[in-house]
Amino acid sequence: MSAPSAPGAASGAAVVARVLALVHDRAAGAEAEVVVRSGTSALTRFANSFIHQNVAEDISHVALRVALDGHVAATSLDGTADDDALARLVGAAFDAAAVSPVDDSWPGVTPPVDVPAVDHWDEATAAVTPDDRARGVAAFVAAAGGLVTAGALSTDAIHTVFANTAGLAAEGRVTLAALDAIARTATSDGVARSSAVAFADIDTRAAGERAAGKARAAADPTDLEPGRYEVVIEPSCVANVVGFLLGYGFGGRAVEEGRSFVRLGEPQLDASLTIRDDVTHVRMAGLGFDPEGTPRLPLDLVRDGVPRAILHDRRTAAKAGTASTGNAMLGANPWGAVPASLVIEPGALSPEALVRDMERGILVSDFWYTRVLDPRTLVVTGLTRNGAWLVEDGRIVRPVRNLRFTQSYVEAIAPGRIRGIGTDQSLLADEDAGSFLVPSLRLGSWNFTGGAKG
Repeated sequence: MSAPSAPGAASGAAVVARVLALVHDRAAGAEAEVVVRSGTSALTRFANSFIHQNVAEDISHVALRVALDGHVAATSLDGTADDDALARLVGAAFDAAAVSPVDDSWPGVTPPVDVPAVDHWDEATAAVTPDDRARGVAAFVAAAGGLVTAGALSTDAIHTVFANTAGLAAEGRVTLAALDAIARTATSDGVARSSAVAFADIDTRAAGERAAGKARAAADPTDLEPGRYEVVIEPSCVANVVGFLLGYGFGGRAVEEGRSFVRLGEPQLDASLTIRDDVTHVRMAGLGFDPEGTPRLPLDLVRDGVPRAILHDRRTAAKAGTASTGNAMLGANPWGAVPASLVIEPGALSPEALVRDMERGILVSDFWYTRVLDPRTLVVTGLTRNGAWLVEDGRIVRPVRNLRFTQSYVEAIAPGRIRGIGTDQSLLADEDAGSFLVPSLRLGSWNFTGGAKG
């Protein structure tokens, strides 16, 4: 049976219009913004090289925020959006607002503004069936050549409609396919990840070969003495670094509260580094507007190693006396503005060339269990995962056991620290964490402090 495509704008627009009408009936002077998300989210999960779970969810989510006489509250609804459910939604929002204190920092809803024409949608991906995903999993398993495999292959097709009481209306749609899977020997794992707007762009057979090759190369690892090593970190690690860098350093709330390391206009990072928030990139996934209806326009956050801009939602922008950058988050959000569609352009060196240029260092597949120890210097501790290898004179000489690191991410990409940027720009997309289109990096120094057990 075919999975349904995400519904068109008509149904979402009707729900939005009904909610705004109910808000007006309740209090004509109230401000309100409504976001309606509808569509499908499906996933095929496998373990021990067999599919063991196939799930699909019909997405029907209505989020409402109201402001009346300075009292602000937000509610949401999942499931059937009939008149009774929408009436309860609006009633709950006003009831919550009535008992909320006056919000002196409420910036008001977004005024009418043009939204960029972004359409990261693939019709065939919206129609992918469980059988299609099963064939993709089968190709991954077969390509692993007998190694035990596990992971998930997912497809999403979501339509979003926004409107507010100021007259701003916007709609967009997104498809996303993602593979996250491993191949395993008795002593090692190898990972392969791939995300794309189009399901057809995910080559699960090539991913299985890559995961199996890494697992075999990582088999029987040995200990490595802690210390500072040059590293090549693959795109998954780079996404982790950039996510922490922007989330803790470039967020308007972090700047406002004095927790940020960022000094705009100063060359704090390596001159080879440019980071953009750019949902218009042809390989990116995402909408052309945020949950407050603000357009997501291309924005240089770092240009040639120099921080150029701060991420804002409407609330942090109002406090800073500037405009929102379109980085609001849907629903309750203690963080303020969040990174959404981050791009680091590829460099001129293949991943193999990045390794060949190292005299003595470590090639790292993954970081995990990463935690910030000091937000001002962005010192992070975490572990390697899914394969790490010692490199000597440009050659991989042996796999090493997982290592713990304690490293300032700012220091790791400070001026003079980036020694190469890879050609392997990869999309790593997650609805909650945002989308990252990033390559591998070769860094001059990384501080490994022990093994995985200490």
